[in-house]
Amino acid sequence: MNDHGLGSWPRRRARMTPHRTAVVQDDLGTSYAELDVKIDRFAHGLRARGVSRGDRVAFLGLNSIELVLALFATARLGAVFVPINTRLAAPELAFIVGQSGARLLIVEDELGAAVESDADTVVFTRRAGAGLDDLMVDGPPIDEPITLADLFMIQYTSGTSGQPKGVMLTHGNVVWNVYNLLVDIDLGSNEIALVTAPLFHTAALNQVLIPTVLKGGTALIEARFDAARAIDLIERERVTLLFGVTSMYLALSQSPRFAEADLASLHLALSGGAPIPDSLLRTWLDRGLMIVQGYGLTETSPGATMLRAADAERKLGSAGTACFFTDVRVVDGDEDVAPDQPGEVLISGPNVTPGYWQNEAATEHAFTDGWLHSGDLATRDDEGYLRIVDRLKDMYISGGENVYPAEVEHALYTHPAVAECAVIGVPDEKWGEVGRAFVVVRDGEHLDEPAVVHHLEQRLARYKLPRSVEFVPELPHNASGKLLKSRLREATR
Repeated sequence: MNDHGLGSWPRRRARMTPHRTAVVQDDLGTSYAELDVKIDRFAHGLRARGVSRGDRVAFLGLNSIELVLALFATARLGAVFVPINTRLAAPELAFIVGQSGARLLIVEDELGAAVESDADTVVFTRRAGAGLDDLMVDGPPIDEPITLADLFMIQYTSGTSGQPKGVMLTHGNVVWNVYNLLVDIDLGSNEIALVTAPLFHTAALNQVLIPTVLKGGTALIEARFDAARAIDLIERERVTLLFGVTSMYLALSQSPRFAEADLASLHLALSGGAPIPDSLLRTWLDRGLMIVQGYGLTETSPGATMLRAADAERKLGSAGTACFFTDVRVVDGDEDVAPDQPGEVLISGPNVTPGYWQNEAATEHAFTDGWLHSGDLATRDDEGYLRIVDRLKDMYISGGENVYPAEVEHALYTHPAVAECAVIGVPDEKWGEVGRAFVVVRDGEHLDEPAVVHHLEQRLARYKLPRSVEFVPELPHNASGKLLKSRLREATR
């Protein structure tokens, strides 16, 4: 076995712990030995379909063992995996398949209606239990030489500004990301990891599934997140590792069973994608569990910083400090900012993407002297701990003053009746822009606009106060749980 790529990891793990359960879905377990054999058969099936080194294999489906097989089989061939967001509309899907130049598109049947593609397409169904059996072909073990510089995956960004960009991640990018993670958290070989966040998203894939395979743990694969079922699995399967975004941890905490649920087996709760409000962190702390927050981007595979458990309470709400093999700066122009002053986060390290697929202009724009521009604003305290302030594009100027919506949202979350909130800037004849708050009220609570404004007046300068408050039943999120402020802006036009 002369390759060092990620496709070899299940085989290497099978040599060590062949009988240990690697993946479970719908109560059906697959051992590492069985997983390795299935990956080889899948890889031979891909070859029979004409897939070879460097070809792109796109996958459109919910979390499943089929996705796991496709990921590692593609990597084992030296081909490139392209996971696709399952919530995209037909034109968005067509753009990604076309722009990536996918040789093969694998589609779960319930999502097939949205697909319009010239690529060779394989449709599979999990309900019938057949999976991707027609792609399984017997053959000797695949032993394609892979280097860490070879392209492993293209993950498309959500396209908040124009068309989505294909973030190229090499085998080395993801390997170094996993190394960073293992330095920061005590991931063990007996982990039972609950994978409910979508695997087309970089965090669930690269921060949970792949590290679990490396360590020889068990991944419980759930097609979709459901709070009640997640609590069932935590209790029944003695889940040790949980990953979620804010909306998932909020849904779990609001479950009627949360207060009495047996969470004793959990020793790691990871989060990423967006900062979690302090109030929600304290809700979980009251249940004896600190949610370990990190910061990163698809472009950083994704880990850039981590707030380690030892500092979690002392630096509550912080994004931590740079991961071991990664460097982070906070700058205003070319200069590093003074402590507690906002600046853009720049990131460098072996986990950082080499660039965007077939988009040299975007790649050049994203990098300065080897440093990746994150587009995120942060402050850094005198100990070097980052606190994410906002997206650069989310900041608005009211009466000549910069207003960072995340700061206003942080103040809103201190009100006990606020379940979720978002603030955007809207045009105003007098001030240029003013804030508008969107608020989801907790079940059983009552809140009106004067009460919201009064609450904020005690905490913020007057120019930061939103001039209007809209109460909504829910806020829009993408499939990875990130708040879609673009939808809120569109609704105000």
